[in-house]
Amino acid sequence: MGEDMKRQQASAAGGEGVGAGRAVDSAAQSTASTRESAAPPEAATQAAASAGQSESAQAEPPGGTAPPESAASRREWLSELEEQSKRRQQAFMDGIAAKLGRPRQLERPVQPRRGAPAFWREFQWSPEERAAKLREHFEAAGGKLAELPDLEAAGRFIAEQAREMKARRILRQDEAELARLGLEPALEPEGCEVRVWNEDGAGRESWLPRAAEADFGVVLADGAAAYTGSVCVRSAPHKGRSVSLLPTALFVVLPRERLATRLGELLLPLDEAGREAMPAGVHFISGPSRSADIENDLTIGVHGPGIVTILLIG
Repeated sequence: MGEDMKRQQASAAGGEGVGAGRAVDSAAQSTASTRESAAPPEAATQAAASAGQSESAQAEPPGGTAPPESAASRREWLSELEEQSKRRQQAFMDGIAAKLGRPRQLERPVQPRRGAPAFWREFQWSPEERAAKLREHFEAAGGKLAELPDLEAAGRFIAEQAREMKARRILRQDEAELARLGLEPALEPEGCEVRVWNEDGAGRESWLPRAAEADFGVVLADGAAAYTGSVCVRSAPHKGRSVSLLPTALFVVLPRERLATRLGELLLPLDEAGREAMPAGVHFISGPSRSADIENDLTIGVHGPGIVTILLIG
């Protein structure tokens, strides 16, 4: 019986605890409701207005109004939007000028000098120095240079390289000087195919795969700059740029009289010829293709020939 009394007391105490907790929660909710109802009407009005502005801002199209339906009205609407944008740009630039404490620069500044300075335009090396510097700079970038007396000797050099490297496909530009190399009679009897770019008139799309399959590409340089160690190769319908870009190895035939000192000597004729005469591709080749990733791991021959040799003729 004593135990029954204890259980009843404990049950009563637990009931009182739960009831007290519920009473506290109810009182808190009632207090919160009272505070909300006591909030000033201005605050509620501002909250409603803010919500309305947010909804209208989301629904409102750029420019403040929906685009008109008629074409003429739409042009006027777009013109007004453009003027608004210009006014905002002007205000932005005016603000920057004000912060810098100086007036805006509204006219192109006068350039006292244009192009290379006079002393650089007059700078020249002797023919011997040009050949030596071209070799030095080109070989420093991983290229090779061979000085040969004439085109026939250059043809024999390429044929020897083809035998040594077991080249099976050679592609050359359609140039009269390259025909004098004599590659066809020297190599075709040995099973090496020598093709001339676009010789069948099939066009670029047909010849791109052949250029990619070629072991050797043979091109005629349009010029070279000894100071940078670069040869210049222009593209044309009869001498596609793929001949110098896609084969595994590249041989550049460079007549000695086309070797200049400065790069500007090669660029000036292009500028003087005008845009209408500008070729589709003007390539300055300063050695084999060299590519490196962010860790500076150097790879040769990824984006172009991995072996590039200049044949300096004369």
